[in-house]
Amino acid sequence: TMKTDLFLPFIVLALWGATLANLTCLQQTDLKSLIAYSSISHMGLVIAAIMIQTQWSLSGAMALMIAHGFTSSALFCLANSTYERTKTRIMILTRGFHNILPMLTIWWLLINLMNIATPPTMNFTGELMIATSLFNWCPTTMIMFGLSMLITASYSLHMFLSTQTGTPMLNTMTHPTHSREHLIMMLHVIPLMLISLKPELIM
Repeated sequence: TMKTDLFLPFIVLALWGATLANLTCLQQTDLKSLIAYSSISHMGLVIAAIMIQTQWSLSGAMALMIAHGFTSSALFCLANSTYERTKTRIMILTRGFHNILPMLTIWWLLINLMNIATPPTMNFTGELMIATSLFNWCPTTMIMFGLSMLITASYSLHMFLSTQTGTPMLNTMTHPTHSREHLIMMLHVIPLMLISLKPELIM
């Protein structure tokens, strides 16, 4: 149709932008830069969904925006907790945290799983709705969407393994995790899980 022909180039550009942002994430050594580019890639999917302009795609865009808002903010909080202890944002220099701060590692794992849209999180709901909308609109776009999702999983795994596993490179004593850090993480995770269990609250 005329409408499909008009919007398809913009949808392809949005998905291409998301894929490029994901590829940029794979090249990052700076933890906060990686998280920032991750947000750009997710917003590419949101733009593509908004361009389709169906009820299903707009609901998916809304779900992904809210879910990614919680997830991205939580990742930045974790990056800051890491920076406070290491005084560096270079991922290879922050490795080995699973031996030193196991509770922080659990938070990293949980938030990374949310970032790659693991069921039953709101991230998964949003991305699934966007994927079905894209497929109904133009099945070929699923190639770029699938590639984007694959790279997202790759850099999330890379981020987790780089910061948490391996031999610690810290020579100084590391402060234990504070109650405020756990409280901040709970205030990110609990609302997101509640919305994930009852998504009609935002749709």
